Amino acid sequence: MTTPPHGTAAGDDLQFDDPGALAAVVADAPRPLLIGLDIDGVLAPIVAHADDSELLDGVAAAVGRLANRPDVTVAAVSGRSLASIRSFGLPDGLELVGGHGMERSDRPTRPLDDEEAARLTELRRLADDAAAAAGDGAWVEQKSASVVLHVRQADRERGSRAIATLDEQCAAIEGAEQKHGSEVLELFARSASKGAAMATLGTEAGAATSVFVGDDVTDEEAFAALADFDIAIKVGSAATIAGHRLRDPAAVLAWLRALGDAL
Repeated sequence: MTTPPHGTAAGDDLQFDDPGALAAVVADAPRPLLIGLDIDGVLAPIVAHADDSELLDGVAAAVGRLANRPDVTVAAVSGRSLASIRSFGLPDGLELVGGHGMERSDRPTRPLDDEEAARLTELRRLADDAAAAAGDGAWVEQKSASVVLHVRQADRERGSRAIATLDEQCAAIEGAEQKHGSEVLELFARSASKGAAMATLGTEAGAATSVFVGDDVTDEEAFAALADFDIAIKVGSAATIAGHRLRDPAAVLAWLRALGDAL
């Protein structure tokens, strides 16, 4: 996907789309539609601790309305685990994709092989050491094939230093991958990306147009995997290659409702 006219770096004179006008753009796109939605920062406001996150009021109903259409596939595509995604109470009819594509609600997850399991053990050890270095407020989230260091509640300088050190350590481990987020660093024992997940979902749905809505650094992988005729929507003011922007989860909710009306 090439950098579109709206693609901007942080600090530029940003232009946010009107949710209703953007809904009209999506409604006019060729169907079937695939709509991929990140959760944190998109359907749920960012909070200090990930375990405290909740969907914005009205989101579940708006998403469920879209998912009930025969020419629309809606997928929650998140870095969260499937268990964590399910805790949000999203409506039936959505495809649930967790772990940046490693987990799917409609199929079993492939177990780690011996090499991946040993790699994950080492990554977990490094993440625990990094959390200790970051100090109070830092914590480690365990997933089936990855581990996440969270420092949003830690001292900013110590947290940044811990993430930088952990990033270097992970890069030295053959076969490991890392993804930066908003004051988090996730280490992977197995390769995964939201871009690959969206490509697979699009093929399975026979989508004529794919739409992805995301707010974080890892969502740029999904934007980059879209074709030039697809629709990438960035939430917030961070740098992006996406061609459209919505201001915050409240604007996403307005867009979801307007899209339901437009369709």
